[in-house]
Amino acid sequence: APTAKRTAIQAAVRAATEALLSEGASYSDLNIERIATRAGISRTAFYFYFRDKRELLMRLTEEVNELLYQQADIWFSGAGEPEPEMREALTNIAALYAAHGVLLRAIVEVSTYDEEVAQFWRGMLGRFVDASRRRIELEHEAGRAVAEHPQATAFALCWMTERAMYQHLVQAEPFPTGDLVEALVGIWLRSVYGS
Repeated sequence: APTAKRTAIQAAVRAATEALLSEGASYSDLNIERIATRAGISRTAFYFYFRDKRELLMRLTEEVNELLYQQADIWFSGAGEPEPEMREALTNIAALYAAHGVLLRAIVEVSTYDEEVAQFWRGMLGRFVDASRRRIELEHEAGRAVAEHPQATAFALCWMTERAMYQHLVQAEPFPTGDLVEALVGIWLRSVYGS
């Protein structure tokens, strides 16, 4: 189990990284010295907790991804009406994208040129695809779903949602987040349930 000191230092490094990215630094321009200084630790201490900047980005993203998954699980594990579950999950996911947008932007951008990060990000999304597929299969068995290809439907819906959320983050003049959520809810419901 992580010690209190390790947890505090990792939290300080996460906060420092997010702050620097929020202030306009690009991930590629960030160096370890700058992150460590902002976090109040030495460069040597940074390397005690993180192998390199790539591992830092993946670990920070993993933490955010866990928060995203907890919200998505409202629908994945839900047993009630799918529409309110889906709306609550997507609303909460959109709020997390807004809160941690700089990290999510960085991981997506780095995944376009770093194969290790790309594989990591695909694995993160794969967890959402698998959980969506399982829920679609259960709904199909219960006679509530119309989706004929659960794996392909889950894959398309999860990656569409990730891309839509990311693109909404990077728009110069984004439209209201609530509109995006409602559009996504409609697409998920029609694709899975036909209504």
